[in-house]
Amino acid sequence: MGKILIIDDDVQVCETIESLIARTGHESVSAYNLRDGLSKVQATDFDLVFLDISLPDGNGLDYLQQVKDSSGNPEVIILTGKGDADGAELAIQGGAWDFLVKPSSVKQMTLSMRRALEFHIEKQNKAQCVALNLDNIVGKSTEIKGCYDLVAHASGSDANVLVNGETGTGKELFAQTIHENSKRSGNNFVVVDCASLTETLVESTLFGHKRGSFTGAQADRKGLIPLADKGTLFLDEVGEMPLAVQKSFLRVLQERTYRPVGENREFKSDFRLIAATNRDLEAMVARGEFRQDLLYRIQTIHIYLPPLREREGDIRELTSYHLTRLSAQYGVPPKVASSDFYEVLENYDWPGNVRQLFNIVEQAFVASGSGNTIYAMHLSDNLRIKLAKYNLKKSGNISLEDVQPEPVRESVSEKKDSLGLNQNSVFENAVSEILTEELPPLKIFKGMAEKKYLEELLLRHEGETATILKISGLSRSHFYALLKKHGIND
Repeated sequence: MGKILIIDDDVQVCETIESLIARTGHESVSAYNLRDGLSKVQATDFDLVFLDISLPDGNGLDYLQQVKDSSGNPEVIILTGKGDADGAELAIQGGAWDFLVKPSSVKQMTLSMRRALEFHIEKQNKAQCVALNLDNIVGKSTEIKGCYDLVAHASGSDANVLVNGETGTGKELFAQTIHENSKRSGNNFVVVDCASLTETLVESTLFGHKRGSFTGAQADRKGLIPLADKGTLFLDEVGEMPLAVQKSFLRVLQERTYRPVGENREFKSDFRLIAATNRDLEAMVARGEFRQDLLYRIQTIHIYLPPLREREGDIRELTSYHLTRLSAQYGVPPKVASSDFYEVLENYDWPGNVRQLFNIVEQAFVASGSGNTIYAMHLSDNLRIKLAKYNLKKSGNISLEDVQPEPVRESVSEKKDSLGLNQNSVFENAVSEILTEELPPLKIFKGMAEKKYLEELLLRHEGETATILKISGLSRSHFYALLKKHGIND
Protein backbone atom coordinates (compact mmCIF):
# COMPACT_ATOMS: atom_id res chain seq x y z
CA MET A 1 0.00 0.00 0.00
CA GLY A 2 1.41 3.37 -1.03
CA LYS A 3 1.47 6.57 1.03
CA ILE A 4 0.38 9.64 -0.93
CA LEU A 5 0.39 13.33 -0.01
CA ILE A 6 -1.80 15.94 -1.76
CA ILE A 7 -0.68 19.59 -1.53
CA ASP A 8 -3.44 21.76 -2.99
CA ASP A 9 -5.38 24.73 -1.64
CA ASP A 10 -8.59 23.58 -3.32
CA VAL A 11 -10.40 21.44 -0.72
CA GLN A 12 -12.67 19.91 -3.36
CA VAL A 13 -9.70 18.79 -5.46
CA CYS A 14 -8.09 17.23 -2.39
CA GLU A 15 -11.27 15.35 -1.47
CA THR A 16 -11.68 14.07 -5.04
CA ILE A 17 -8.11 12.76 -5.17
CA GLU A 18 -8.42 11.29 -1.66
CA SER A 19 -11.54 9.38 -2.75
CA LEU A 20 -9.72 8.11 -5.85
CA ILE A 21 -6.73 7.00 -3.77
CA ALA A 22 -8.94 5.20 -1.25
CA ARG A 23 -10.66 3.25 -4.05
CA THR A 24 -7.28 2.04 -5.31
CA GLY A 25 -6.29 0.74 -1.87
CA HIS A 26 -3.70 3.37 -0.96
CA GLU A 27 -3.38 5.76 1.97
CA SER A 28 -3.54 9.56 1.60
CA VAL A 29 -3.32 12.82 3.52
CA SER A 30 -3.89 16.41 2.35
CA ALA A 31 -2.22 19.78 3.01
CA TYR A 32 -3.75 23.06 1.87
CA ASN A 33 -0.58 25.18 1.75
CA LEU A 34 3.15 24.76 1.18
CA ARG A 35 4.17 25.19 4.81
CA ASP A 36 1.91 22.37 5.99
CA GLY A 37 2.82 20.21 3.00
CA LEU A 38 6.57 20.60 3.54
CA SER A 39 6.13 19.85 7.23
CA LYS A 40 4.26 16.62 6.42
CA VAL A 41 6.73 15.50 3.75
CA GLN A 42 9.62 15.93 6.21
CA ALA A 43 7.83 14.03 8.98
CA THR A 44 6.60 11.04 6.93
CA ASP A 45 8.04 8.93 4.11
CA PHE A 46 5.67 9.31 1.16
CA ASP A 47 5.79 7.33 -2.08
CA LEU A 48 3.98 9.96 -4.16
CA VAL A 49 3.10 13.65 -3.83
CA PHE A 50 0.48 15.57 -5.80
CA LEU A 51 1.83 19.14 -5.82
CA ASP A 52 -0.17 22.16 -6.97
CA ILE A 53 1.68 25.07 -8.61
CA SER A 54 -0.40 28.03 -7.39
CA LEU A 55 -0.56 27.89 -3.61
CA PRO A 56 -1.37 30.68 -1.11
CA ASP A 57 2.19 30.83 0.22
CA GLY A 58 4.26 30.18 -2.89
CA ASN A 59 4.84 28.46 -6.22
CA GLY A 60 4.93 24.67 -5.97
CA LEU A 61 7.62 24.43 -8.66
CA ASP A 62 10.05 26.33 -6.43
CA TYR A 63 9.76 23.55 -3.84
CA LEU A 64 9.73 20.57 -6.23
CA GLN A 65 13.34 19.60 -5.52
CA GLN A 66 12.85 19.94 -1.76
CA VAL A 67 9.87 17.59 -1.91
CA LYS A 68 11.76 15.08 -4.08
CA ASP A 69 14.76 15.16 -1.74
CA SER A 70 12.71 14.47 1.42
CA SER A 71 13.43 11.22 3.28
CA GLY A 72 11.00 9.09 1.28
CA ASN A 73 12.30 10.40 -2.09
CA PRO A 74 8.72 10.44 -3.44
CA GLU A 75 7.67 10.76 -7.05
CA VAL A 76 5.89 14.06 -7.74
CA ILE A 77 2.89 14.74 -9.97
CA ILE A 78 2.46 18.46 -10.62
CA LEU A 79 -1.08 19.90 -10.69
CA THR A 80 -2.08 23.16 -12.37
CA GLY A 81 -5.35 24.88 -13.09
CA LYS A 82 -4.38 25.92 -16.61
CA GLY A 83 -2.44 24.56 -19.56
CA ASP A 84 1.11 25.86 -19.21
CA ALA A 85 3.67 24.39 -21.62
CA ASP A 86 6.59 26.27 -20.05
CA GLY A 87 5.50 25.22 -16.56
CA ALA A 88 5.39 21.64 -17.78
CA GLU A 89 8.94 22.00 -19.11
CA LEU A 90 10.23 23.34 -15.79
CA ALA A 91 8.41 20.57 -13.90
CA ILE A 92 9.85 17.79 -16.05
CA GLN A 93 13.33 19.33 -15.97
CA GLY A 94 13.00 19.37 -12.18
CA GLY A 95 12.28 15.64 -12.12
CA ALA A 96 8.47 15.58 -11.81
CA TRP A 97 6.84 12.31 -12.79
CA ASP A 98 3.91 13.94 -14.59
CA PHE A 99 2.17 17.29 -15.18
CA LEU A 100 -1.64 17.23 -14.98
CA VAL A 101 -4.06 20.05 -15.80
CA LYS A 102 -7.06 20.37 -13.47
CA PRO A 103 -9.61 19.02 -13.89
CA SER A 104 -8.12 15.78 -15.23
CA SER A 105 -10.21 12.72 -15.95
CA VAL A 106 -10.35 9.97 -13.34
CA LYS A 107 -8.82 7.58 -15.86
CA GLN A 108 -5.86 9.86 -16.58
CA MET A 109 -5.18 10.58 -12.91
CA THR A 110 -5.49 6.91 -11.94
CA LEU A 111 -3.13 5.83 -14.72
CA SER A 112 -0.52 8.45 -13.83
CA MET A 113 -0.73 7.59 -10.12
CA ARG A 114 -0.45 3.83 -10.73
CA ARG A 115 2.56 4.18 -13.02
CA ALA A 116 4.31 6.58 -10.65
CA LEU A 117 3.87 4.18 -7.72
CA GLU A 118 5.08 1.22 -9.81
CA PHE A 119 8.14 3.19 -10.85
CA HIS A 120 8.82 4.21 -7.25
CA ILE A 121 8.66 0.61 -6.01
CA GLU A 122 10.92 -0.58 -8.83
CA LYS A 123 13.40 2.22 -8.10
CA GLN A 124 13.52 1.29 -4.42
CA ASN A 125 14.09 -2.39 -5.24
CA LYS A 126 16.94 -1.50 -7.58
CA ALA A 127 18.51 0.73 -4.93
CA GLN A 128 18.46 -2.16 -2.49
CA CYS A 129 19.95 -4.61 -4.98
CA VAL A 130 22.65 -2.37 -6.49
CA ALA A 131 25.34 -0.81 -4.28
CA LEU A 132 27.10 1.91 -6.22
CA ASN A 133 30.85 2.31 -5.83
CA LEU A 134 31.21 6.07 -5.29
CA ASP A 135 34.64 5.92 -3.65
CA ASN A 136 36.07 8.75 -5.74
CA ILE A 137 33.01 11.03 -5.70
CA VAL A 138 32.72 13.26 -2.66
CA GLY A 139 29.71 15.30 -1.57
CA LYS A 140 26.49 15.09 0.39
CA SER A 141 24.78 18.27 -0.78
CA THR A 142 21.28 18.02 -2.18
CA GLU A 143 22.57 19.23 -5.54
CA ILE A 144 25.22 16.53 -6.00
CA LYS A 145 23.11 13.75 -4.45
CA GLY A 146 20.58 14.36 -7.21
CA CYS A 147 23.25 13.20 -9.67
CA TYR A 148 23.80 9.89 -7.86
CA ASP A 149 20.39 8.54 -8.91
CA LEU A 150 21.23 9.31 -12.53
CA VAL A 151 24.63 7.61 -12.15
CA ALA A 152 22.87 4.51 -10.81
CA HIS A 153 20.37 4.63 -13.67
CA ALA A 154 23.15 5.01 -16.25
CA SER A 155 25.26 2.27 -14.65
CA GLY A 156 22.43 -0.23 -14.90
CA SER A 157 21.88 0.34 -18.61
CA ASP A 158 23.88 0.48 -21.83
CA ALA A 159 22.33 3.73 -23.06
CA ASN A 160 24.40 6.66 -24.34
CA VAL A 161 25.08 9.30 -21.68
CA LEU A 162 25.78 13.04 -21.94
CA VAL A 163 27.47 14.63 -18.90
CA ASN A 164 27.14 18.40 -18.88
CA GLY A 165 28.76 20.90 -16.53
CA GLU A 166 31.26 23.73 -16.15
CA THR A 167 34.99 23.13 -16.45
CA GLY A 168 36.36 21.42 -13.35
CA THR A 169 33.09 19.91 -12.08
CA GLY A 170 34.33 16.32 -12.52
CA LYS A 171 32.70 15.19 -15.78
CA GLU A 172 35.36 12.58 -16.58
CA LEU A 173 35.25 11.29 -12.98
CA PHE A 174 31.48 10.76 -13.24
CA ALA A 175 31.89 9.08 -16.64
CA GLN A 176 34.51 6.73 -15.20
CA THR A 177 32.28 6.00 -12.19
CA ILE A 178 29.44 5.00 -14.53
CA HIS A 179 31.83 2.70 -16.40
CA GLU A 180 33.18 1.12 -13.20
CA ASN A 181 29.66 0.39 -11.95
CA SER A 182 28.47 -1.05 -15.27
CA LYS A 183 28.68 -4.56 -16.70
CA ARG A 184 31.56 -3.30 -18.89
CA SER A 185 33.81 -2.47 -15.94
CA GLY A 186 36.25 -5.27 -16.74
CA ASN A 187 37.07 -3.74 -20.14
CA ASN A 188 38.70 -0.54 -21.38
CA PHE A 189 37.61 3.01 -20.59
CA VAL A 190 38.94 4.85 -23.64
CA VAL A 191 39.17 8.66 -23.63
CA VAL A 192 38.88 10.66 -26.87
CA ASP A 193 39.97 14.30 -26.63
CA CYS A 194 37.57 15.82 -29.16
CA ALA A 195 39.36 19.20 -29.10
CA SER A 196 42.46 17.58 -30.57
CA LEU A 197 40.69 15.71 -33.39
CA THR A 198 41.51 17.12 -36.83
CA GLU A 199 39.83 16.25 -40.11
CA THR A 200 43.08 14.85 -41.51
CA LEU A 201 43.86 12.53 -38.59
CA VAL A 202 40.40 11.69 -37.25
CA GLU A 203 39.97 8.46 -39.19
CA SER A 204 43.42 7.18 -38.25
CA THR A 205 42.96 8.19 -34.59
CA LEU A 206 39.49 6.72 -34.18
CA PHE A 207 39.55 3.79 -36.60
CA GLY A 208 43.25 2.95 -36.90
CA HIS A 209 45.20 2.29 -40.11
CA LYS A 210 47.11 -0.36 -42.04
CA ARG A 211 50.80 -0.14 -42.68
CA GLY A 212 51.57 1.84 -45.85
CA SER A 213 48.07 3.30 -46.15
CA PHE A 214 49.54 6.83 -46.16
CA THR A 215 52.90 8.54 -45.82
CA GLY A 216 54.28 7.90 -42.37
CA ALA A 217 52.13 4.82 -41.69
CA GLN A 218 55.09 2.53 -41.01
CA ALA A 219 53.10 -0.04 -39.01
CA ASP A 220 49.55 -1.16 -38.37
CA ARG A 221 47.86 0.97 -35.71
CA LYS A 222 44.77 0.15 -33.68
CA GLY A 223 42.31 3.04 -33.32
CA LEU A 224 40.50 4.22 -30.20
CA ILE A 225 37.14 2.77 -31.26
CA PRO A 226 38.40 -0.84 -31.56
CA LEU A 227 40.23 -0.35 -28.24
CA ALA A 228 36.85 0.43 -26.66
CA ASP A 229 35.26 -2.83 -27.86
CA LYS A 230 33.22 -4.36 -25.00
CA GLY A 231 34.13 -1.29 -22.92
CA THR A 232 33.31 2.43 -22.81
CA LEU A 233 34.23 5.18 -25.27
CA PHE A 234 34.39 8.58 -23.55
CA LEU A 235 34.17 11.64 -25.81
CA ASP A 236 35.69 14.44 -23.73
CA GLU A 237 34.48 17.96 -24.67
CA VAL A 238 32.31 16.67 -27.50
CA GLY A 239 31.23 20.25 -28.20
CA GLU A 240 34.69 20.91 -29.64
CA MET A 241 34.35 18.19 -32.28
CA PRO A 242 34.55 19.70 -35.81
CA LEU A 243 31.39 19.40 -37.93
CA ALA A 244 33.09 17.19 -40.52
CA VAL A 245 34.21 14.83 -37.74
CA GLN A 246 30.69 14.80 -36.29
CA LYS A 247 29.39 13.52 -39.62
CA SER A 248 31.98 10.73 -39.71
CA PHE A 249 31.31 9.71 -36.15
CA LEU A 250 27.51 9.70 -36.47
CA ARG A 251 27.52 6.67 -38.75
CA VAL A 252 29.91 4.82 -36.43
CA LEU A 253 27.59 5.56 -33.53
CA GLN A 254 24.53 4.35 -35.43
CA GLU A 255 26.04 1.17 -36.86
CA ARG A 256 28.84 0.46 -34.35
CA THR A 257 31.06 -0.33 -37.35
CA TYR A 258 34.29 1.27 -38.57
CA ARG A 259 36.83 0.84 -41.37
CA PRO A 260 40.55 1.39 -40.64
CA VAL A 261 42.40 3.57 -43.14
CA GLY A 262 43.75 1.39 -45.95
CA GLU A 263 41.42 -1.52 -45.09
CA ASN A 264 38.77 -2.73 -47.58
CA ARG A 265 36.33 -4.20 -45.07
CA GLU A 266 34.44 -3.02 -41.99
CA PHE A 267 34.75 -4.23 -38.42
CA LYS A 268 32.38 -4.06 -35.46
CA SER A 269 33.06 -2.49 -32.08
CA ASP A 270 30.61 -3.06 -29.23
CA PHE A 271 31.33 0.10 -27.23
CA ARG A 272 29.18 2.07 -24.81
CA LEU A 273 29.27 5.84 -25.40
CA ILE A 274 29.59 8.54 -22.74
CA ALA A 275 30.14 12.14 -23.87
CA ALA A 276 30.89 15.27 -21.86
CA THR A 277 30.87 18.99 -22.54
CA ASN A 278 30.89 22.36 -20.80
CA ARG A 279 29.01 23.97 -23.70
CA ASP A 280 25.29 24.43 -24.45
CA LEU A 281 24.86 21.95 -27.29
CA GLU A 282 21.26 23.01 -27.98
CA ALA A 283 22.43 26.58 -28.58
CA MET A 284 25.22 25.25 -30.81
CA VAL A 285 22.64 23.28 -32.82
CA ALA A 286 20.62 26.49 -33.27
CA ARG A 287 23.75 28.23 -34.58
CA GLY A 288 24.59 25.35 -36.92
CA GLU A 289 27.75 24.45 -34.98
CA PHE A 290 26.62 21.00 -33.83
CA ARG A 291 24.59 18.33 -35.59
CA GLN A 292 21.11 17.87 -34.15
CA ASP A 293 20.97 14.19 -35.11
CA LEU A 294 24.23 13.59 -33.23
CA LEU A 295 22.90 15.41 -30.15
CA TYR A 296 19.83 13.16 -30.15
CA ARG A 297 22.08 10.11 -30.27
CA ILE A 298 24.44 11.03 -27.44
CA GLN A 299 21.97 12.24 -24.78
CA THR A 300 19.74 9.25 -24.09
CA ILE A 301 20.59 9.90 -20.43
CA HIS A 302 21.55 13.47 -19.49
CA ILE A 303 23.46 14.26 -16.29
CA TYR A 304 24.06 17.89 -15.31
CA LEU A 305 26.81 18.43 -12.73
CA PRO A 306 26.21 21.53 -10.57
CA PRO A 307 29.07 24.02 -10.11
CA LEU A 308 30.83 24.00 -6.74
CA ARG A 309 29.32 27.38 -5.75
CA GLU A 310 25.87 25.71 -5.78
CA ARG A 311 26.92 22.66 -3.75
CA GLU A 312 26.17 23.97 -0.28
CA GLY A 313 28.22 22.26 2.41
CA ASP A 314 30.46 20.20 0.12
CA ILE A 315 33.60 22.37 0.32
CA ARG A 316 34.65 21.08 3.75
CA GLU A 317 34.11 17.46 2.78
CA LEU A 318 36.02 17.87 -0.49
CA THR A 319 38.88 19.64 1.28
CA SER A 320 39.16 16.99 3.99
CA TYR A 321 39.10 14.23 1.38
CA HIS A 322 41.84 15.89 -0.67
CA LEU A 323 44.03 16.55 2.36
CA THR A 324 43.88 12.85 3.25
CA ARG A 325 44.81 11.95 -0.31
CA LEU A 326 47.70 14.45 -0.37
CA SER A 327 49.11 13.09 2.91
CA ALA A 328 49.25 9.63 1.35
CA GLN A 329 50.71 10.99 -1.89
CA TYR A 330 53.49 12.95 -0.16
CA GLY A 331 54.08 10.31 2.52
CA VAL A 332 53.61 12.67 5.46
CA PRO A 333 51.42 12.53 8.61
CA PRO A 334 47.81 13.65 8.14
CA LYS A 335 47.18 17.41 8.13
CA VAL A 336 44.04 19.21 9.27
CA ALA A 337 42.62 22.55 8.17
CA SER A 338 41.90 25.35 10.62
CA SER A 339 38.57 27.17 10.86
CA ASP A 340 39.99 30.33 9.25
CA PHE A 341 41.19 28.21 6.31
CA TYR A 342 37.66 26.91 5.73
CA GLU A 343 36.26 30.41 6.14
CA VAL A 344 38.26 31.60 3.15
CA LEU A 345 37.26 28.63 1.02
CA GLU A 346 33.57 28.99 1.82
CA ASN A 347 33.54 32.68 0.89
CA TYR A 348 34.98 32.16 -2.60
CA ASP A 349 32.88 31.46 -5.69
CA TRP A 350 35.27 28.90 -7.30
CA PRO A 351 35.00 29.65 -11.05
CA GLY A 352 37.28 26.66 -11.67
CA ASN A 353 35.10 24.41 -9.48
CA VAL A 354 36.44 21.25 -7.80
CA ARG A 355 39.59 21.19 -9.92
CA GLN A 356 40.50 24.71 -8.77
CA LEU A 357 39.67 23.86 -5.14
CA PHE A 358 41.98 20.85 -5.21
CA ASN A 359 44.80 22.92 -6.75
CA ILE A 360 44.43 25.64 -4.09
CA VAL A 361 44.34 23.06 -1.29
CA GLU A 362 47.49 21.37 -2.62
CA GLN A 363 49.31 24.72 -2.81
CA ALA A 364 48.41 25.38 0.85
CA PHE A 365 49.39 21.80 1.78
CA VAL A 366 52.87 22.30 0.30
CA ALA A 367 53.19 25.81 1.78
CA SER A 368 52.45 24.45 5.28
CA GLY A 369 55.72 22.48 5.19
CA SER A 370 56.18 20.12 8.12
CA GLY A 371 53.29 21.61 10.09
CA ASN A 372 50.25 19.51 10.93
CA THR A 373 47.71 22.31 10.54
CA ILE A 374 46.91 24.37 7.45
CA TYR A 375 45.95 27.99 8.12
CA ALA A 376 44.56 30.76 5.94
CA MET A 377 48.13 32.19 5.92
CA HIS A 378 49.13 29.25 3.72
CA LEU A 379 46.68 30.33 1.01
CA SER A 380 47.48 32.70 -1.84
CA ASP A 381 47.38 36.44 -1.20
CA ASN A 382 44.46 36.83 -3.63
CA LEU A 383 42.13 34.67 -1.56
CA ARG A 384 43.27 36.17 1.74
CA ILE A 385 42.66 39.71 0.45
CA LYS A 386 39.17 38.68 -0.64
CA LEU A 387 38.45 37.35 2.85
CA ALA A 388 39.70 40.55 4.50
CA LYS A 389 37.47 42.69 2.29
CA TYR A 390 34.55 40.36 2.90
CA ASN A 391 34.91 40.74 6.67
CA LEU A 392 35.19 44.52 6.37
CA LYS A 393 32.05 44.58 4.24
CA LYS A 394 30.17 42.56 6.89
CA SER A 395 31.17 45.10 9.53
CA GLY A 396 29.97 47.94 7.31
CA ASN A 397 33.41 49.53 6.79
CA ILE A 398 33.69 48.86 3.08
CA SER A 399 31.33 49.06 0.13
CA LEU A 400 30.26 46.14 -2.05
CA GLU A 401 32.28 47.52 -4.99
CA ASP A 402 35.51 47.06 -3.02
CA VAL A 403 34.75 43.43 -2.26
CA GLN A 404 34.85 42.36 -5.90
CA PRO A 405 38.09 40.40 -6.48
CA GLU A 406 38.49 41.68 -10.04
CA PRO A 407 36.82 44.20 -12.35
CA VAL A 408 33.63 43.27 -14.17
CA ARG A 409 34.50 41.75 -17.54
CA GLU A 410 31.21 42.31 -19.33
CA SER A 411 30.92 45.96 -20.37
CA VAL A 412 27.52 47.63 -20.50
CA SER A 413 26.49 49.28 -23.78
CA GLU A 414 26.64 53.06 -24.20
CA LYS A 415 22.86 53.19 -24.01
CA LYS A 416 22.89 51.59 -20.57
CA ASP A 417 25.82 53.79 -19.47
CA SER A 418 23.69 56.85 -20.17
CA LEU A 419 21.24 55.55 -17.58
CA GLY A 420 23.99 55.58 -14.96
CA LEU A 421 23.86 51.81 -14.37
CA ASN A 422 26.59 50.16 -12.36
CA GLN A 423 26.64 46.37 -12.09
CA ASN A 424 27.75 46.29 -8.47
CA SER A 425 25.32 48.96 -7.27
CA VAL A 426 22.44 47.34 -9.16
CA PHE A 427 22.88 44.05 -7.37
CA GLU A 428 23.63 45.73 -4.05
CA ASN A 429 20.33 47.60 -4.32
CA ALA A 430 18.52 44.44 -5.46
CA VAL A 431 19.79 42.46 -2.49
CA SER A 432 18.95 45.34 -0.13
CA GLU A 433 15.39 45.36 -1.45
CA ILE A 434 14.97 41.65 -0.85
CA LEU A 435 16.68 41.50 2.53
CA THR A 436 14.14 43.52 4.46
CA GLU A 437 13.93 43.51 8.24
CA GLU A 438 12.01 40.21 8.16
CA LEU A 439 14.14 37.75 6.19
CA PRO A 440 12.26 35.53 3.73
CA PRO A 441 12.86 31.74 3.57
CA LEU A 442 15.92 30.83 1.47
CA LYS A 443 13.82 29.30 -1.32
CA ILE A 444 11.75 32.46 -1.65
CA PHE A 445 14.89 34.62 -1.57
CA LYS A 446 16.40 32.56 -4.41
CA GLY A 447 13.27 33.00 -6.48
CA MET A 448 13.24 36.77 -5.88
CA ALA A 449 16.94 37.04 -6.73
CA GLU A 450 16.36 34.98 -9.88
CA LYS A 451 13.64 37.39 -10.97
CA LYS A 452 15.88 40.42 -10.31
CA TYR A 453 18.66 38.80 -12.35
CA LEU A 454 16.35 38.16 -15.32
CA GLU A 455 15.00 41.70 -15.22
CA GLU A 456 18.54 43.10 -15.21
CA LEU A 457 19.52 40.83 -18.12
CA LEU A 458 16.64 42.15 -20.20
CA LEU A 459 17.40 45.75 -19.25
CA ARG A 460 21.05 45.52 -20.23
CA HIS A 461 20.66 43.44 -23.40
CA GLU A 462 17.14 44.22 -24.63
CA GLY A 463 16.46 42.42 -27.91
CA GLU A 464 19.85 40.66 -27.93
CA THR A 465 18.63 37.14 -27.21
CA ALA A 466 21.86 35.45 -28.29
CA THR A 467 23.87 37.63 -25.88
CA ILE A 468 21.41 36.98 -23.04
CA LEU A 469 21.62 33.20 -23.54
CA LYS A 470 25.41 33.32 -23.71
CA ILE A 471 25.77 35.36 -20.50
CA SER A 472 23.14 33.45 -18.50
CA GLY A 473 24.08 29.98 -19.72
CA LEU A 474 20.40 29.16 -20.23
CA SER A 475 18.86 27.36 -23.17
CA ARG A 476 16.35 29.37 -25.18
CA SER A 477 13.37 27.32 -23.97
CA HIS A 478 14.47 27.44 -20.32
CA PHE A 479 15.00 31.22 -20.51
CA TYR A 480 11.48 31.85 -21.82
CA ALA A 481 10.04 29.40 -19.30
CA LEU A 482 11.68 31.35 -16.47
CA LEU A 483 10.32 34.63 -17.84
CA LYS A 484 6.84 33.14 -17.85
CA LYS A 485 7.30 31.70 -14.36
CA HIS A 486 8.14 35.13 -12.94
CA GLY A 487 5.59 37.02 -15.07
CA ILE A 488 8.26 39.06 -16.89
CA ASN A 489 7.42 40.45 -20.32
CA ASP A 490 10.36 40.37 -22.69
